[in-house]
Amino acid sequence: MSGKAMKDMTKGSPMKLILGFLIPMLFGLLFQQFYSMMDTIIVGKYLGVRALASVGSTGSINFMIIGFCMGICSGFSIPVAQKFGEKNERALRRYVANSGYLAVGFAVVMTAAVCVLCRDILRLMRTPEDIIDGAYAYIFVIFLGIPVTYLYNMLSGIIRSMGDSTTPLYFLLISSVMNVALDLFTIVVLKMGVAGAAWATVISQGVSGVLCLLYMKKKFTILKMEGDEWKPDLNSMKILCGMGIPMGLQYSITAIGSVVIQTAVNTLGSVAVASVTAGSKVSMFFCCPFDAMGATMATYGGQNLGARRLDRIGRGMKDCILLGAAYSVLAFTVLYLFSDTIALLFVDRGETEILANGRRFLLTNSAMYFPLALVNIIRFMIQGLGYSKLAIVAGVSEMAARSFVGFCLVPVFGFAGACLSNPAAWIAADLFLIPAYFHVMQQLQKKMPGADAVREEAEEEAAAKNGKRKGRKALHALG
Repeated sequence: MSGKAMKDMTKGSPMKLILGFLIPMLFGLLFQQFYSMMDTIIVGKYLGVRALASVGSTGSINFMIIGFCMGICSGFSIPVAQKFGEKNERALRRYVANSGYLAVGFAVVMTAAVCVLCRDILRLMRTPEDIIDGAYAYIFVIFLGIPVTYLYNMLSGIIRSMGDSTTPLYFLLISSVMNVALDLFTIVVLKMGVAGAAWATVISQGVSGVLCLLYMKKKFTILKMEGDEWKPDLNSMKILCGMGIPMGLQYSITAIGSVVIQTAVNTLGSVAVASVTAGSKVSMFFCCPFDAMGATMATYGGQNLGARRLDRIGRGMKDCILLGAAYSVLAFTVLYLFSDTIALLFVDRGETEILANGRRFLLTNSAMYFPLALVNIIRFMIQGLGYSKLAIVAGVSEMAARSFVGFCLVPVFGFAGACLSNPAAWIAADLFLIPAYFHVMQQLQKKMPGADAVREEAEEEAAAKNGKRKGRKALHALG
């Protein structure tokens, strides 16, 4: 494959590389959230508040299961990024092949299990009786689509791990447009209700996954298997599971706290559920830059670890944190000024209680976006460096904070208590992640004593190139 698509993040300005990788990734995430928001907007506008609450009540269980799938796939891409930075193409191909085998196995088992249990889970979450049938109709179809979730997230993760964050953007753009069209067709024309929105999401993601597969097969010559590289390898699978399972569990453990919050909100009635649904959808859209920063740090950290460039890891962290701080201020300002107007995308102006609750939810969350930025930047960097098990502890911290809010604050303060769940979780995770990052760097410096020599060699090479450029400029000026 041409070098234009694959990006080596072990050389050059960290800020420039981070922005170059992050911006296409951000647009991809925005499109992904766009078609998720379109589901909610179309459901709310065409099917009403009760249908909106039905979809919203599945948010936490959706995040717990689908988040596990996404975490697994993110973990699988880390050894690929490390081997790409190390320039070990044979090991890279072996990891890609075994990722595929593992993804198929996880997809089959998870689809069968959660489809059987999803109605019982909704009842355990105290889903209100007036929306439980709609909730089941929606989430059952989403869970049927677990195999395409694995397909897209695994393949796009591999593409990004080799520095190409642009191609998945194009495929998400196609699927976003398709998702909106299918939403309208299934809900307005076919009258399929909330299940139509779910089918639109599954089909659209399936198309983007197939496009990733066809693209990789045609363009990524580096992935062409040779000899026995395509055969199942237990050692590779062990390493992949060691990365993927902790990251998947981190998502799921974090989601347990969200399930507790959702259960507490469900007890407040369908209006409160609809308020959180609308507020969460808007907040998730504004949080896409933080997700992009996290994914960028995982690839950046993995490649530079493979290249033994520990010095670049700290520089990249500082640059990304500055970006996170600047965006946090911008996002809060926009939501403070326009949150009422944005909420009208989901409900009519007459739903005054939902609009007021949605604004309170958004402002409480956006005021604490910088702690969220730190959560994503530091956690994914740690995972990219190979310490994915620490992500589980961060997930436990988030779960504990949300559970405390759900059990102790929501029963006392009602909806106002629910608004505090995310900020509490982000702060709790940061209290663990910040010292964990410094611990990881200390451990890596002990394990890689030759890393400073690699840094010095790279600096000498850069200085030599710079000197040659200055010499050519001087000669040109004399000429």
